[in-house]
Amino acid sequence: MKKISIVVPCYNEENSIEALYKVITDMFHDQLSSYDYELILADDFSKDRTREIIARMCKEDKHVKAVFNMANFGFSRNVFSALQEMTGDAAFLVFGDMQDPPQLLPEFIKKWEAGCKVVIGQKTASDENKFMTFMRKRYYGLIRMLSERPQIEEFNGYGLYDKKFIDILRDIDDVQPYLKTVVSEYAPNHGVVYYHHQKSVRGKSNFNFYKNYDFAMEGITSSTKKLLRIATFLGAGLGLFSIIYSIYVFVMKLISPDSFPAGTASIMIGVYIIGSAQLFFIGVLGEYMLSVNLRTMKKPRVVVDKRLNFDDHEDVLN
Repeated sequence: MKKISIVVPCYNEENSIEALYKVITDMFHDQLSSYDYELILADDFSKDRTREIIARMCKEDKHVKAVFNMANFGFSRNVFSALQEMTGDAAFLVFGDMQDPPQLLPEFIKKWEAGCKVVIGQKTASDENKFMTFMRKRYYGLIRMLSERPQIEEFNGYGLYDKKFIDILRDIDDVQPYLKTVVSEYAPNHGVVYYHHQKSVRGKSNFNFYKNYDFAMEGITSSTKKLLRIATFLGAGLGLFSIIYSIYVFVMKLISPDSFPAGTASIMIGVYIIGSAQLFFIGVLGEYMLSVNLRTMKKPRVVVDKRLNFDDHEDVLN
């Protein structure tokens, strides 16, 4: 009997986690009775009753396993670490607010059984507000323009991942990994299940403007170097223009001393030269910061406080 690990990164899910649990358990009792399963709930230091509810479910059902992070490490880090807790033949990543329907798991399994090591969910429509939809489309357009390789659009990580792909994730030594970029790079021949993105069951999304911006910048900085290169080239171009203009101002001051008020020419030349040098070296510093950041950041991705219902690590402090 094959085993499916349902992996659910959680943060403030008290209004939706029990509904998700019911959907998952009913599905495996009815449609997927030929599969074994585990439900891994990875809580990223929720501030509501989420942990209390999860702990109770773990006591009542041994299929439910819990991972309680010691602090809030952020969406991407929690997702990446939660996937690696799986012990099944494949991991189904779904989110606690149920905007990405867990009911589609049988379709994902069908494509996985047909040979796809990774099957992603891709949105065809969304019930979120129009402004967010508009901004997301503009963001994907920017990523498409800047990225060195094709990126997966309308994909947030929701999908089914074979254990061989999870082993690839375990080999990635990056404290701030970005799952979408990893999937596009290491699973280019993935299968796709199309779906309608629904409203959050919890009522209000955990992703405010700042978190959406942070997530978007993770995507840009992890998938392309072009933005830094643009800054370098733009700084160099403006620097060259500034030098040429400074020479022009100097020559005009010699030819026609009255063309600039006293002291203006020297101030303009100084400002342009200093400004061009700053623009150029900010771009160069950005290149070095990117290189140093990728090579030296070795801190843990997350620190786990407790694990519940794991055979080898139950209620242990890491």
